[in-house]
Amino acid sequence: MDNQINKFMNLQDEILHTGKLGLLCNQTSYDFINEKYLFELLSDRKNLKRLFLPEHGLFSELQDQVSLNTTDVYKELAENVEFISLYQDSENSLKVSPGNLIDLDCLIIDVQDVGCRYFTYLTTIFYIFETIANNNLPLSVYVIDRPNPAGRQVEGTLLPDHFSSFVGIDGVPHRHGLTIGEMCMFLKDKVNGRFELKIVSLEDEYKSFIIQPSPNIPTQTTAKLYSGQCLLEGTILSEGRGTVKPFEIIGAPFIGWNDLKKIKSSFNNCYDTIKELLGGVKLREICFIPTFHKFKNEKCRGFQLHLTDKKFHSLLYSMILLRVLNEIVDENIWRPGKYEHGSDLTALEILVGDELLLNFIYGKENLKNIVDKLKSQEHDWIRRANDYKIYNNNLFSII
Repeated sequence: MDNQINKFMNLQDEILHTGKLGLLCNQTSYDFINEKYLFELLSDRKNLKRLFLPEHGLFSELQDQVSLNTTDVYKELAENVEFISLYQDSENSLKVSPGNLIDLDCLIIDVQDVGCRYFTYLTTIFYIFETIANNNLPLSVYVIDRPNPAGRQVEGTLLPDHFSSFVGIDGVPHRHGLTIGEMCMFLKDKVNGRFELKIVSLEDEYKSFIIQPSPNIPTQTTAKLYSGQCLLEGTILSEGRGTVKPFEIIGAPFIGWNDLKKIKSSFNNCYDTIKELLGGVKLREICFIPTFHKFKNEKCRGFQLHLTDKKFHSLLYSMILLRVLNEIVDENIWRPGKYEHGSDLTALEILVGDELLLNFIYGKENLKNIVDKLKSQEHDWIRRANDYKIYNNNLFSII
């Protein structure tokens, strides 16, 4: 069982025992040794003052893009602790106010990342670091490191500023390959932070998460597919929410069984030249009925993605799959309208975050140019990210 919290609680730093503490966490911050959440252990010490909640709530009980406007339901959990939601209806709520940090001596961060820039916990941390740095707050920050379930593989292009939003920090690729502790070191430098940052390092960075970090990331397989399959949120197709296999299942009621055969054949025939990059997954034709979210209670036809343990580039795979779906399915599959706080762009534009990659998905760019750009930008990130590595295993690109 995970012993990261036990390791943290045994630290003898005076500030952790006598200072006023803030905590950013959710249900992944659980100590199986003492069988308590970290907020309970710190509350028992009587110096936890404030608990900050990321998207999805304290127990990851809220679905994507569901606001947490009141925290009254949590009051019974910790006496004399103030609960603050950092995901409310207002865009301003995403950024912690200086007034909610200025009276603290120390902020502790313990949330599980899944290795992808769309996962909003990283942005929440980035916004907190901005508040600390911009206001010169004399605050020490402790980060309890967690494994990256997507591993050290890097995928994608570095996000330009004009595509940045709550679901993407500029300068970060789609799949970053760092642990959350390492990413916090990068984010501190990004905001030119002078505050003290201490990482409670991992004894085994190869482990995956024990408690699911959000409602639709239930397994390590999901995390490995997420960098590509999250792009389905930019479409009207189901990405598997409302099933037990989110991001492993895709489909819609208007896709016919013959369409599935055409999609699979087109995919396999057109992109044989990069088969070594895509052979890590197999498509299986299925029918499914979501119990909530897109196409609730409707019969959908689509695919389940099965990993094969071979080399696999999730982002490239999903971009090709979207291109083929757009060519074959007799519907406008793109999700219209504003998608997320911080940007007026569509979901696909925000998630892809690159004009060349978008043009490829729309059928306006060739595959070689895409592969060349991915290779260049992935290796650029690896060189940059090496400065923040805590552990010896190397980041890598398979292109």
